[in-house]
Amino acid sequence: MLRFVVFALLLGVCASAGKQQKKKETPQSLSRGWGDGIRWVKSYKEGLSEMVKRKKPLMVIHHQDICPYSQALKKAFAADKSIQKMAGRDFIMLNLLNETADERIAPDGRYTPRILFLDQSNTVRTELVGKFPSHLYTYEPADMTLCE
Repeated sequence: MLRFVVFALLLGVCASAGKQQKKKETPQSLSRGWGDGIRWVKSYKEGLSEMVKRKKPLMVIHHQDICPYSQALKKAFAADKSIQKMAGRDFIMLNLLNETADERIAPDGRYTPRILFLDQSNTVRTELVGKFPSHLYTYEPADMTLCE
């Protein structure tokens, strides 16, 4: 009888050890840290569609998780309450880790961070530039004051 009890206990321990504890992974927010209070679209295609439907310009933020300049800009963007309010109220918002096939949103090359705007007529507003002549659409944390 003792052997049966030991066998049953051993079987129970093995069975429970065999079950992997599946840790619930929370899906990454579409904001990717740029501001959870903003309604973000999932894709460039969705952004273009929402831009027409909601009659608001599209702001496209190109960034990379491994880029320190992208990370610094993201931190400043997310921390600035007036920027967050303006972005959520006045724009269709999209942040991209990967490039799109639309060459229009890389008018001076593909680099990060890069922010471009498309108006409701689907025109890329190339005149809205930052201060860097070699990377016209790059902004840095100090540039957040320009938006206020």
